[in-house]
Amino acid sequence: MKSSRNYPLLLTSQFLGALGDNAILAIILGPVMKSFAEGKISSQDQSVANIVYTSLLFIPYLLFASLAGYMNDRFPKTCWLAAGNAVKLAGTALVATHMASGEWALAAGYFIVGIGACFYSPAKYGILPEIVPTERLVKANGMVELLTLVAILFGSIAGSVVADAVNKGNLSSLGAYGIVCSIYGLSLALNLCMDRTPSYPEVQFRGSTGEFFRNFGHLFHSARLRRVLVGTGLFWICGALLKMNFQPWGQQVLKLETMTQVALLGLWLSLGVMAGSVLAGQLHKVGDLRTTRRYGAFLAVAIALLGAVQWLTGVGLPWPKSFAIGVLIIAGLFAGLFLIPLNAALQAESHQDKLGKTIATQNFIENTAMLAAGVFAWINVKKGFDPSQLFYCLAVLVAVVVAWLRIPEKDVSPVTANL
Repeated sequence: MKSSRNYPLLLTSQFLGALGDNAILAIILGPVMKSFAEGKISSQDQSVANIVYTSLLFIPYLLFASLAGYMNDRFPKTCWLAAGNAVKLAGTALVATHMASGEWALAAGYFIVGIGACFYSPAKYGILPEIVPTERLVKANGMVELLTLVAILFGSIAGSVVADAVNKGNLSSLGAYGIVCSIYGLSLALNLCMDRTPSYPEVQFRGSTGEFFRNFGHLFHSARLRRVLVGTGLFWICGALLKMNFQPWGQQVLKLETMTQVALLGLWLSLGVMAGSVLAGQLHKVGDLRTTRRYGAFLAVAIALLGAVQWLTGVGLPWPKSFAIGVLIIAGLFAGLFLIPLNAALQAESHQDKLGKTIATQNFIENTAMLAAGVFAWINVKKGFDPSQLFYCLAVLVAVVVAWLRIPEKDVSPVTANL
């Protein structure tokens, strides 16, 4: 019999966990904004700091993806929900010591938080079939996804408010990280209150890892699904690079003065993505990818316009902040229209018995893409490109990939049929 209390405890716990994941990054980056405003670091230093710290969360997903999948398949997922939060708590505690132990504690601690997130993530989705009836699985997955998105937005804003308080001297750095520790601690406590789910001793590491890579290979044998995965990866490259560039661009071009104002840039972009996602469901049937490249082209134009804000301001553009907000919403709109049909096609055209492994493959590719975005941004910043020029570079990258992204009609070859 499935526990009736595990589901609400999971929802609350995962909301708090995602909230903490995004709040801590904003708090880490708060001093970077203050240091640039005071002239202690250069524009390049500010951009590099944003790129490095944002990218640190993605690396564990690549290093430990197969191990995290195996551990969650083998042992009770309730245990890994708790373990993930415990690791995040330990990482945050290390970050909090950076004033005494040095800057290395910031990077090492946040990397450890990423390890916790890596092991927590497959558990929060994989546990759903074990705690809710089959007929409610779609709704349950949607609720987890919705709460995660809301937590990302609120976490970034809440963390930015805390970072501003630290920058103004109204709160100590230790107090700020104490707030994050409290969030993770409460999430951990909720996990410990959950009824233990089953373990599966028959699952072996070699077999679990082998299945992951076999499914990976099968997906890439399909010309259509291979390009679909490249398309979804491109979306996450855009999202990661925009996030990395918001602080330096907002402070240097839009003259934003607080982390909260920077966080709101992400809010406008997210509202556009949500609108595009809803609109995509109304305009396109599952598998209809004929307009994908068109939406990608419009996305490239919108990103280029973000880069042009600095030039337009120089020639007398009135209300540059309002213009930038409008472009962010439009960019998000086309990003949502670009992504959702690709996601739907991937899920519909993959073998339904292996959908979980397909999503795991997609998650691996998405995190690889976000780390690649960090490398791409770092190389361009080291070449001397400013935040506006970085947006131009991203626009060119999107345009080139979209030009290549000629997705064939639905593949009915034996390879796809036997995924």
